[in-house]
Amino acid sequence: MPDIQLRARRPERVAVLALDGVYPFELGIPSRIFGAADGHYEVLTCSVDGLPVRTNADFTVGVTHGPELLETADTVVVASVGTAHIPTELSGEVAAALARIRPDARIVSICTAAFVLAAAGLLDGRRATTHWQVAGLFRRRYPQVDLDPDVLFVDDGRILTSAGAASGVDVCLHMVRTDHGSELANTVARRCVVPPFRDGGQAQYIEQPVPESGAASTAATRAWALEHLDQPLTLADLAGHARMSLRTFARRFNDEVGLSPGRWLIQQRVARARHLLEASDLPVDRIAAEVGFATGASLRQHLHATIGVSPQTYRRTFQRTR
Repeated sequence: MPDIQLRARRPERVAVLALDGVYPFELGIPSRIFGAADGHYEVLTCSVDGLPVRTNADFTVGVTHGPELLETADTVVVASVGTAHIPTELSGEVAAALARIRPDARIVSICTAAFVLAAAGLLDGRRATTHWQVAGLFRRRYPQVDLDPDVLFVDDGRILTSAGAASGVDVCLHMVRTDHGSELANTVARRCVVPPFRDGGQAQYIEQPVPESGAASTAATRAWALEHLDQPLTLADLAGHARMSLRTFARRFNDEVGLSPGRWLIQQRVARARHLLEASDLPVDRIAAEVGFATGASLRQHLHATIGVSPQTYRRTFQRTR
């Protein structure tokens, strides 16, 4: 994970690059998410030549800006394209447009746009992800990239890659959270009516997101667990609340969430701890107790594993930002 960096007080300029064959849904994600962040971002859309772009649907989209916009962007998002438009090699226009991106700019790909970044050499030696259905093709073409096809998104510092469709929402919310804290990210999520937090390491493909007809769901137990994070919850506690056997509960939980109950609990505790570090002056040991970690040392370990910084560093960053 990268060190959290302070952003300038002016709105961060986000340039969204639309390529031929772009998915309309993914093209609109950055504007929808960043546009709901209380003026912290300015989102503009461009193409490689300033002309309208054909989508993979039955319409084209007009754009106001050409590739010169990329020279002024703090963050560049490359929207995904249909599989028929995945490039084997970059056209001269696309390569020239990407070459305009500033060396210090953050670059984000949504879904199949990882192929574009890889073809440009931007992912060489880096960890990345893309849609699980095209992971095999990606590995064959770009063995120099450390591909993880099982996760929602990968934050590798200056470059972030995300999986299919809705994971573009997750990675944009992750950037809002990293830039400005969980309170604003949660506000944006509420405004857009999307889940406020799905960890990047969550599985892309969940075998059974909706329980079979007549089967009990673990949703009520998850909601109960979130209200009791300060308690030392065990698998037996969760299974008992759901009135299932340990084995049945663990299997059904993983089918619905894509994570084991233990890993999910750690994610929720870290998310709650981040919010308390940002929004309160509680000591680290007290926060650890509030979110269910046995000691402050345990909180430090899990927070560092998640975002690469200590609680004190994380808190100082957001106090200065506020």
